[in-house]
Amino acid sequence: MTAHQLRSRNWFGRTDLDGFVHRSWLKTEGFSDLVFDGRPVIGIANSWSELTNCNAHLRQVADAVKRGVWSAGGFPLEFPTISLGEVLMKPTTMLFRNLMAMDVEECVRAYPLDAVVLLSGCDKTTPAMLMGAASADIPAIMVTGGPMLRGKWRTEELGSGTDAWRLWAERRAGRLSDEELCEAESCMSRSSGHCMVMGTASTMASMAEALGMTLPGNAAIPAPDSRRLAQAELAGRRAVEMALAGGPKPSEILTAQALDNAIRADMAIGGSTNAIIHLVAIAGRVGVPLPLSRFDELSRTTPFLVNLRPSGKYLMEDFFYAGGLPAVMKELLPLLHGDALTVNGRTMAQNVRDARCDNEDVIRPLGLPLAPEGGTVILSGNLCPDGAVLKQSAASPHLLVHRGRAVVFEDHADLHRRIDDPSLAIDETAILVLKHVGPKGAPGMPEWGAAPIPARLLKQGVKDMVRISDARMSGTSYGTVVLHVAPESAIGGPLALVRDGDEIELDVPRRSLTLRVADEELARRRAAWRPRPPHFTRGYGRLFLDHVLQANEGCDFDYLRGRTPVRAEDTAGPSHT
Repeated sequence: MTAHQLRSRNWFGRTDLDGFVHRSWLKTEGFSDLVFDGRPVIGIANSWSELTNCNAHLRQVADAVKRGVWSAGGFPLEFPTISLGEVLMKPTTMLFRNLMAMDVEECVRAYPLDAVVLLSGCDKTTPAMLMGAASADIPAIMVTGGPMLRGKWRTEELGSGTDAWRLWAERRAGRLSDEELCEAESCMSRSSGHCMVMGTASTMASMAEALGMTLPGNAAIPAPDSRRLAQAELAGRRAVEMALAGGPKPSEILTAQALDNAIRADMAIGGSTNAIIHLVAIAGRVGVPLPLSRFDELSRTTPFLVNLRPSGKYLMEDFFYAGGLPAVMKELLPLLHGDALTVNGRTMAQNVRDARCDNEDVIRPLGLPLAPEGGTVILSGNLCPDGAVLKQSAASPHLLVHRGRAVVFEDHADLHRRIDDPSLAIDETAILVLKHVGPKGAPGMPEWGAAPIPARLLKQGVKDMVRISDARMSGTSYGTVVLHVAPESAIGGPLALVRDGDEIELDVPRRSLTLRVADEELARRRAAWRPRPPHFTRGYGRLFLDHVLQANEGCDFDYLRGRTPVRAEDTAGPSHT
């Protein structure tokens, strides 16, 4: 028995024409009368796609969820969502994250679902699904696809993304042959699943778990591991329990306390800088204020504990075998809101109190961290009035306090046209500045922030330079890279005014980014500045440009902030043809 009316009964429990039509239509799929006996309907939102290699195994995961739903007395119905494949989708999946969130929200709202299981994996699929579910606010539980197995080339372990950038730099420097690069290419990504470093996909899976939206231990189980399917089956069973109980709903889980827990987890694991944009967007969907200052406040008081690439040496398999996110959260418990509710009905503290760490070189104890502060910092200053981010755990210590002259590239095409030009006046002390790669400028804020170092400097042994842009970078990337500069250059932010030769000062300990140009000169440049024509004049692109918020606001659409929970009256009335 349920303590509330199941939504699905508005479709399948009626004795009128609508009920007749709704049941009849589903019987075309071979379902018997038994599935309409009042059991809860559990939607399985599947972002499977052969164009999203990280999610290409989710059909099997969906089958495991269905086993759990059936065994618990529910009625599982799988449906597709847009799928965002990070590597193949141009110019960037970030252009379409909000579209996928809308897709998930409207499907959850429109279909006869009492609860939903969200199947995600690749970078933007996880936050998009969480955003959509948060806005619709019916009981929801997430199952991520898991990381792929570690790469293995000769005697070297390879991590997708991180080692791809490193090997490509070696090729550009002339220290790796085409044959060797081709051989490594076939050895790097050798199973289903997302990147097996602490990139954005691994980070956002960890964020979903730290927020309480997955079962404990979900984030790190390798995609090919049978325990991933067992976890999916358990999630299906739990979805039925949530449907019968009417919750917990996302609004009961995605609280200010849960977001604080996720931020601390992000800082402890050396998570992707992209997590900041996505967490701000999720917070906006549930009406929780989350300024960038909160990230820096928690970063300063959260030790960096997890020794994974690109900030360390291990891979996600090692993280799983060492204890995964539960072991990290147990270490962090003195700093967490332990009473935060999670989807299994227990608190975060209850979930992780018995977790154990089996390798303290992978997951450090709270009292013996890799660094005393978290992985990501927030910068402010006259070059970024609304903030910028830098991943200090993956940066070069000698560049964290640095002054240099700007070498400016007006856009991504300009960068790639001139970066290896022998006449380019640049040395290792220079600061690369890349404009027009933000939310409206690129458009979509692609992962172009980790700009390439000139080949001639690579050949001289230069491994890192300070780079500044209004773009993002892959969570698998590394280096002293200032990102998410806000406001962006395309709308006239100070970054638009930077010229070759300007002096810029980066001071990470002081959290400052300063353009050393007189205010009077900047005023003259501003008066002469003109925006570029818009990239789109129709379709979704036009919608994006008209409504996207800046990086410090999560890059969501302005009109999508907040929840509009599904109500009983939303499902009443005829829907037959």
